[in-house]
Amino acid sequence: MPESSDSTSPAVPSRRGVLRAAAVVGGALGVPGGLAAAGGQPAAAATPSTVPSPPPELPAGLEAYRTPYINWAGEITHTGLWACAPRTGQDLADLANWAHANGWRLRARGKAHTWSPLTITGPDESDRRVLLMDTTEHLTRMELATPPPGAPGAVRAQTGVTLETLTAFLAEHGLGVTNTPAPGELTLGGTLAIDAHGTSVPAVGESPRPGHTYGTLSNLVLSLTAVVWDAARSAYVVRTFHRGSDKECEALATHLGRGLVVEAVLQAGEEVPLRCRSRVDLTSDELFAAPGSALAARGNTFADFLDRAGRVEAIWFAFTDKPWLKVWSLSPERPATARAVHHPYNYPFSDSLPTPVARLAGRLVGEGAWYLAPAFGAAQYTVAATGLAATFATDLWGAAHNLQFYLRPTTLRETANGYAILTRRADVQRVIARFAAYYSEQLKTRAARGEFPVNGQVEIRVGGLDRPEESAAPGARPPLLSVVRPPADRPDFDCAVWIDVLTQPTTPGAHAFYRDLERFLLATFDGDYALTRVEWSKGWAYTDTEAWADPEVIGTTVPASYGPGQWAEAVGVLDRLDPHGVFGNAFTDRLIRT
Repeated sequence: MPESSDSTSPAVPSRRGVLRAAAVVGGALGVPGGLAAAGGQPAAAATPSTVPSPPPELPAGLEAYRTPYINWAGEITHTGLWACAPRTGQDLADLANWAHANGWRLRARGKAHTWSPLTITGPDESDRRVLLMDTTEHLTRMELATPPPGAPGAVRAQTGVTLETLTAFLAEHGLGVTNTPAPGELTLGGTLAIDAHGTSVPAVGESPRPGHTYGTLSNLVLSLTAVVWDAARSAYVVRTFHRGSDKECEALATHLGRGLVVEAVLQAGEEVPLRCRSRVDLTSDELFAAPGSALAARGNTFADFLDRAGRVEAIWFAFTDKPWLKVWSLSPERPATARAVHHPYNYPFSDSLPTPVARLAGRLVGEGAWYLAPAFGAAQYTVAATGLAATFATDLWGAAHNLQFYLRPTTLRETANGYAILTRRADVQRVIARFAAYYSEQLKTRAARGEFPVNGQVEIRVGGLDRPEESAAPGARPPLLSVVRPPADRPDFDCAVWIDVLTQPTTPGAHAFYRDLERFLLATFDGDYALTRVEWSKGWAYTDTEAWADPEVIGTTVPASYGPGQWAEAVGVLDRLDPHGVFGNAFTDRLIRT
């Protein structure tokens, strides 16, 4: 029996009550079928096709096999690409030399938990010339490494290991990290390729902790071992680069799939337990209130919670007015009212959709009943609000990694755009309020026209920038292509507001909605008091019909957000390390160029 958080716990609804509460919203709308599972993907994409081409003759000891590729939301798929499971870094170098000699390209696949076409571009990818490398089968070794002065610990890990496994290993040795994404089933290689992030800035009065960073996981890098081109030997080789002394390390720390990292050494700090409190009673008007307004004066804005705890996330279901607010805080000792947890994923009601909500989702997608988006949002909020109480999850305490991972692969898989708005801490609420006002007005305006392009959630988080002073490597620079690399001309920017808007992949009008939102963000946060950058793993560069397709955003806007010198430096290093483009695809060819 879970430990109660207060004396009124006998009145808390049971888990069956969660389903009954959701049924109030969606039960009467149920139809047979719907989504087969919360994480269900298109059936056609799950079965490899019969392709007449014979398997490629790979270097000795490696065997090619057919495998489908399906990204997180099922938008980028292939029915059957050739793949292999390399065992060592030398295997990867041998594959690179084989690919160069035979006109193939190599793509590391990891867990395929991504939205963007940085791995493959879609079903038209040339399966005869693209080889996927599954890093998760063998390249998973890890061990403690000797930390440099200024860091309590360090870990050496191969890039196929998952974050959940890596952070649990660190915790066994009293070590941890400040920022992780919500899903634990992400590979280390994938998270470094796109500078994955969490949500944290210092709370008011909080002192920096040695070995930790408020930026991305890429800012923890001390050294990287990668497969790179050796001009003197005219071959791809395995080579190690050190942060602070080798500029190649800063390029590879966020390489967007234009590199192949075998192993990383990461710094780590002391593990300190966290407390996570959830609230579902505050209105979006109050939480996202404009600075200086009467609502903001109540002391319950996003920025207020940020000041108090430093680690905040808001999940705002479409067409609802009360977000799910999570607030994490450092808590060495368990508070009396908090329930201790000993494993990650402590919100079972969000792991798999209750039947009534799944039926609503089935009607949205299966029947095209997109007008049910408001009912679907209300049902999701009801499940969250009731589920938190039913599972005694409003106040949790435990090891940091157990509270930071809360998104399982079984959750509802939606498409998402993604942006980081770099700004000053003092302007965080201003940025959030501007976005929230625009988003709310857009939903109302479009609904009045009978359009419902959004049926998922808005996720808002705030994290630090990749500051070199948080690295224990002497002379370290921020990763060159990190989304939160501090702008050279704005030393006053010290944090980033991360914004994602989610919806079902086939929702009519979603791309046009995302296009308009992107243009709003780019125009509103243009570098004056805030600067918009795209989040590499999510959706961006929208036209009215597809993502990653606007040539101006890809070719001009994105590079300009980093500055021409920095962008050119990163591209130059990556090109030198892989001059033959073995690690890349048609999309990265367009993006990673001067």
